[in-house]
Amino acid sequence: MAAQGPTPSNVILVGKKPVMNYVMAVLALLNQGVDEVIIKARGRAISKAVDAVEIIRNKLLAEKVEVKDIKIGSQVVQGQDRTSRVSTIEITLKLGKK
Repeated sequence: MAAQGPTPSNVILVGKKPVMNYVMAVLALLNQGVDEVIIKARGRAISKAVDAVEIIRNKLLAEKVEVKDIKIGSQVVQGQDRTSRVSTIEITLKLGKK
């Protein structure tokens, strides 16, 4: 999940905003006809990304969406005087159940 140029249109990067903002962003993409949405987060935002996916899966689109893939990893982040590792997650949601 290294930063490499512009973000594709089906990727949502989770950060400091409220969870429902990310839920609405996923719903907007799915309503535009996108079949797969990738939700990426790192560090403290991982729990917010998981919360957003669970709200979509269990409350809003329970019969229409499935988790296709979950990737976890870590990134090395360079600080001013040291480097540290930050956990990352990438959750792929696919429209249409098996």
